[in-house]
Amino acid sequence: MPQRPFSIARDLTELRGALIDRPASWLRTFQFAAEAIATALSPSAYDEAARRVAARQIYFSAWQVLGWFTLACAAISFVLIRIVVGTAQDFGLSQYALELTVRVLVLELIPLFAALFVALRSGAAINTEVALMHIRGELEALQRSGRDPLHRELVPRAIGSVVAVMLLTYLSCTVALVLAYLAMYGFSPWGITQFLRITGLVYDWVMVTGMAIKTFLFGVVVAAVPITAALAVPREQGMAAIAVQRGMVRLGAAIAMIEGVFLVIMYV
Repeated sequence: MPQRPFSIARDLTELRGALIDRPASWLRTFQFAAEAIATALSPSAYDEAARRVAARQIYFSAWQVLGWFTLACAAISFVLIRIVVGTAQDFGLSQYALELTVRVLVLELIPLFAALFVALRSGAAINTEVALMHIRGELEALQRSGRDPLHRELVPRAIGSVVAVMLLTYLSCTVALVLAYLAMYGFSPWGITQFLRITGLVYDWVMVTGMAIKTFLFGVVVAAVPITAALAVPREQGMAAIAVQRGMVRLGAAIAMIEGVFLVIMYV
């Protein structure tokens, strides 16, 4: 019985966090994403220090693992392509195999896979790094010295994440298209015309625009969600782990939400 008031207070605190803190955290994420995009469009944001941070982020998130990520994605794509082509041939629907492969694999699965990979590889790292900078007061020290931490440390990481997601996505999609052609026509050049016609029907301007926007948003949230989660924690030792936990959960939800919205827009 004596523990009941504490339990009620704890339940009310959790309810307040669910109803107020979480919507507020998403609002902070949207605000930071908008500020990051606006800053990235300004030429003055690309000074030497910002370029160095962005280049380091691109190297760690994409360039350092570009080779084996492409090989892994190619292996998975080849297996899925063979399954789709073989199933379509068994049911006498081989004429739809290429279109189905392009729609499901190239337009949906590969961008999602690339976003999740960058999120797991660099999202947690960004979250931890920014959280430690926030807890130690390094961001405030930059601001007191007359250097904007948004331009110097935060936006370059967002730019690097966007470039990394788009680089891995488009390179892997190109490899998947080559594998799809080989699975359908082998090494014969006589299937190029039909291949281009079918992929051209799939890749109309709506699909191309939607894929570009979706990939861009994936890259933005991979940095924006961890950064805002890191900046929201109290400046106390040991809170970096809490920031990473919250940031990664919200990041997974953000990626799923973006994918779900675009599926509804494109196919419903």
